[in-house]
Amino acid sequence: MRLQVEPSRLSGRVQIPGSKSHTIRAVAFASLADGTGRILSPLESADTHAAVDAYRAAGATVEMCRGEWVVTGAAGEIKAPTSVVDVRNSGTTLNVSMGTFALLRDGKATLTGDEQIQRRPSRVLAAALTDLGASAVSMRGNGCAPFEVKGRLSGGSTSMEAVSSQYLSSVLINAPLGDGESRVLVPVLHEAPYVRMTLSWLVEQGMKIEYADDLSEFVIPGGQTYKAFEKAIPADFSSATFFLAAGAMGDNAVSLGGLDINDTQGDKAVMDYVSRMGANVAFDGGDIVVSGRGLSGCEIDLNATPDALPMMACLACFARGTTRLVNVAHARIKETDRIAVMAAELSKMGARVKEMPDGLVIEESKLHGAHVDGHGDHRVVMALAVAASGAESVTTIDGAEAIAVTFETFVYVMRGIGARIAVGE
Repeated sequence: MRLQVEPSRLSGRVQIPGSKSHTIRAVAFASLADGTGRILSPLESADTHAAVDAYRAAGATVEMCRGEWVVTGAAGEIKAPTSVVDVRNSGTTLNVSMGTFALLRDGKATLTGDEQIQRRPSRVLAAALTDLGASAVSMRGNGCAPFEVKGRLSGGSTSMEAVSSQYLSSVLINAPLGDGESRVLVPVLHEAPYVRMTLSWLVEQGMKIEYADDLSEFVIPGGQTYKAFEKAIPADFSSATFFLAAGAMGDNAVSLGGLDINDTQGDKAVMDYVSRMGANVAFDGGDIVVSGRGLSGCEIDLNATPDALPMMACLACFARGTTRLVNVAHARIKETDRIAVMAAELSKMGARVKEMPDGLVIEESKLHGAHVDGHGDHRVVMALAVAASGAESVTTIDGAEAIAVTFETFVYVMRGIGARIAVGE
């Protein structure tokens, strides 16, 4: 799918869809629980549907109705899938369900995904699961999917450099259901807010778990159980990033509905990022209202919020002076190498951008229309579409079908605030 985006002023209100991170966690916890629970207002997307399919393969029953998913859990008794589990493009599903299939008492599971997933490393998680009594083997020997996973998590000690928070979250979600106590040392942790999100779920479930304040060490007793629950999924600050930035550009003004600023999502920090750059961020009832008033460059540490890099790189083009996006080398192991990709695609639009090992340096740039490639990365496509609305002349973006991974209605929402976007093949 291809998008054609014309220069547009963006103004109006958008309703932000549910959080992908919370929805996938909800599917995992509900599927592992004893009893039947309900997930309200889940995100409907390719990634969350991949999570549902993976946990159905693990023995859960999931009935998907509009606005509500009813999940009958496997009570921790995971079954071996009858066929290969294909997580498609969902890295979170791959990593979290690897930990779940490490609870198998008998049999094995083979997990794979699309071409991007087969390039994304999960060797750190595989090694940790193996240290804790299970077996997770990269079938091609490169630390990437496909993986063959056998049980059973029985406890022990491991140390993991969590360059992706998903590795640690997988262990935290699944180890409580294992047979013994697990001790996890974490000398390196990126994306810490996502781990705190997982911990908030564990607290709600009443799990016994001890951990250091800096999240460098965890003690997780085994033999615990999850209970069924009913929970509404909060709106997604990662998806909101595109509209927080859209409101900050030029003389735009965008109101965002459905967000809870008290939620654990790390990407709520984007409100601070755009404010530091000079945008006006205000609250109107339950909405967050962002309007442009002239932006200035600054240095932003994106270690906790790597998903924000594509959009912040685009926004930096509209800021006076220099913007430095730093400490985010792990953005290179997402769906794409987002540092290299954003440098390449923004350069096509006239951006003055320099790639660093751990981020980008962007000078104020007058963007023009160009033919760019979304590289099959949903966040790259959406960021380029927002940037194109502020560029001169028409921009064409290839690979736009990737937006279905997290935000199926993105084009329609953009049109609702004035964007002139045409969809083609």
